[in-house]
Amino acid sequence: MTLDEALAYARTHQPSVVAARARIEAAVADAGVPRSQWAPNVGVTAQLLGGTASNTTASYFSSPVVDIPRIGGTRAASNARAWTPSASSFVGVGVGQELFDFGRIAAQTAAADALVEVERERAQRTNLDLVLAVRESFCAVHAARSVLAAADAALARTRAHRELARAGVESGLRPPIELTRAEADLGRFRLAKLRAENGLLVAQTVFAATVGVEDAALDAAGELPADEETVPLADALARGTERDPIVRETIARARFEHERTQAIRAEARPDLSLSATLSGRAGGATPSSGDVPTGNGFVPYVPNWDVGVVLTWPLYDATVNARADASRAREGAARALVDVARKEQSAIVQRAYLAVRVARVALPALTGALEAAVANQVQADARFQKGLATAIEVADAEGLRTEAEIQLALGRFEVARARARLSRAIAEGS
Repeated sequence: MTLDEALAYARTHQPSVVAARARIEAAVADAGVPRSQWAPNVGVTAQLLGGTASNTTASYFSSPVVDIPRIGGTRAASNARAWTPSASSFVGVGVGQELFDFGRIAAQTAAADALVEVERERAQRTNLDLVLAVRESFCAVHAARSVLAAADAALARTRAHRELARAGVESGLRPPIELTRAEADLGRFRLAKLRAENGLLVAQTVFAATVGVEDAALDAAGELPADEETVPLADALARGTERDPIVRETIARARFEHERTQAIRAEARPDLSLSATLSGRAGGATPSSGDVPTGNGFVPYVPNWDVGVVLTWPLYDATVNARADASRAREGAARALVDVARKEQSAIVQRAYLAVRVARVALPALTGALEAAVANQVQADARFQKGLATAIEVADAEGLRTEAEIQLALGRFEVARARARLSRAIAEGS
């Protein structure tokens, strides 16, 4: 794959990006929960129970742990008749509609939307980290291939030297040590080639895993990305502290904590709602006046309906206040982390900027070293063919050239990697 193809594929198929998109979808779904409170509520109940129905004027509180049925309109009894059970039945449908919430739902919605923004920034961070990883692994494949090419070329030249040394020894023009040294150099460069081949395979394996393809290894096509001119350091610092998703995520999380504090405080506001019920009921107990309905309470045919507007206002709730205070403390901690994130990102940008500068400065020196090493190797080879140089001189020249070729390949890789890391630090492409 070319770099553009690898980036396009990774943005679509890489599991980390897929997971980031799933987190955003989940956060968006959660943000729809507060808004659903504006929709009407419709419920149906059907009840059939048996029990005593001895009425009196006793008062009691409703209990969340004990179900106390409503008893009304029957005669009070304190004798054995009080323990005689009667049937009751009830069927009803009710509708509730929020009328005015005094900003409570809006506060909850703002907190949920702020959490969506946090997930979006997390996903953007995942995307930029993925782009950096793909670029680095792509450049690593190129560097490994260049190292392999240098090792392969050195091995080919060493074979030619070995044949010249063999011919010289067989003709008596060179001592046997020339051939044994050439054989030793040949084994050394064979091992170097094997290591270079293994390094290329490792780089291709990492590239495949980073892009997210199913193949065990993936090769890099095309050329290394061009070394584009960087922006001034001041602009890079400004971009890094304003556009980097880590900083933006920290800011979004501080905003979320603020909105959550407001949502908790809004729980203490009044609530105005509409309630309507249509029901049928019947009780089998003897009423204080009138007759027992037909069916002795088993058939809920006595109709009722009601429509009402209900205002509720929790004037004081210590638990809500304590939760709001705790949330405000978390909000302060989140705001403090914003400055920490900006300073840390500023340091990252400065290090990345300096790394690009150092890598670029080293590249001309590496190029010059290779040119000198090539000239030295050519001269040593020519001297060896004329019988003026020994195998040691040729081996030293060959090793110097191979090392210079490898260092230049690594230098180009360092420039590409440093530039990619600077792009990540200043959130280019976000």
